[in-house]
Amino acid sequence: MEGAPQPVRDSAWRSGGEGARDPGAVFVSLPLIRAKAEALKARFAASGAAPVDCAVLQPAEILLDLYGEDVRTRAFVTTDPVRGEVVLRPDFTVPVVQMHMAEGAEPARYTYAGEVFRRQEAHPERASEYFQVGYEVFDRNGAAADAEVFALFAEVLEPYGLRPVTGDIGILTAAVQGLDTSAARRAALMRHIWRPRRFRALLDRYSGRAPMPASRAALLAASDPMAGAGPMIGLRSEAEIRQRVELLRLDAEEPTLSAEQVTLIDALMRVSEACPYALERMRDIAVDMPAIAPAVEAYDARCEALAARGVDVARLAFDAGYGRSSMEYYDGFVFGFICPQRPDWPPVATGGRYDALTRQLGQGREIPAVGAVIRPGLLVELDARDGRGPEVGA
Repeated sequence: MEGAPQPVRDSAWRSGGEGARDPGAVFVSLPLIRAKAEALKARFAASGAAPVDCAVLQPAEILLDLYGEDVRTRAFVTTDPVRGEVVLRPDFTVPVVQMHMAEGAEPARYTYAGEVFRRQEAHPERASEYFQVGYEVFDRNGAAADAEVFALFAEVLEPYGLRPVTGDIGILTAAVQGLDTSAARRAALMRHIWRPRRFRALLDRYSGRAPMPASRAALLAASDPMAGAGPMIGLRSEAEIRQRVELLRLDAEEPTLSAEQVTLIDALMRVSEACPYALERMRDIAVDMPAIAPAVEAYDARCEALAARGVDVARLAFDAGYGRSSMEYYDGFVFGFICPQRPDWPPVATGGRYDALTRQLGQGREIPAVGAVIRPGLLVELDARDGRGPEVGA
């Protein structure tokens, strides 16, 4: 690929190449996007981050397991004759964490800029190749690091009139881990926290709100579930299928989740208001669900750290459901900056905490970490529409 001629789109991208198509499309220059990306990267470097880069081709086997279902299904995967299965990088965070956990000291801050690649079957109007600029912080003072990243992005994006929203995956995971049910059911709910519809279906099933499907009831009632099954043509062996059926039978014998527990989970997932009121509401819920109390107090510490950074916490939105359909490696604080005038766009910037990812990649080591990314192409489109110069936000 080195030395290959650049495609025509290097001269201009239509409005919507980064966001979505629209009848009043404007053209944005790819060199402008690159310049914006480099300016943002320089801004983050001036804030103390070390510039880093990573290869466009990444090993697929390890990375795709870490990204979660959404990115796995949208990744561009190919085969290298020497390296085996590889993927066009879907983001920078996982490779940066790999690098840091292998050789980095702490605390540390990194910044990067470059293209990422994701299929867009669900949104064909969106670009499958676009620029990201990121800022990642590895620091054991969690609340202060969360506030640092959010406040820096809020400052950079202030000229654009974007709407910030925050959430906290850690509060919901604490609630699930504290449920009075079997370890298997808690594990199933934890796996599907990032799939809200599947999570809801499991919660309804475990609580008895939804009846067992008739086909499953018939399967579990059969003395020999393999009788009349026909020839084995799938990937699973008969022993594996019988083991799975036995697990389903054990699950069916579990007592249902109490109505009180489900009501509390529902109340928690409905919290959506300004941060101080969200804190008050979650403290009320924690009285009856003490498992979330430490996570709620950590949220309070983060709010104080944000206020110390000059963030108007009284007006900052908190939504308990925010971030549940994005990167599965986020496990705590999450946030985004949304363009109110462009509901068809993805968030202009997103970020969050990913402590568990450092545990997975650290080979026995771990360090709290938080980071965020901006899509500079969307900022260039906003600059063009509003008549701003390219230096704005950088």
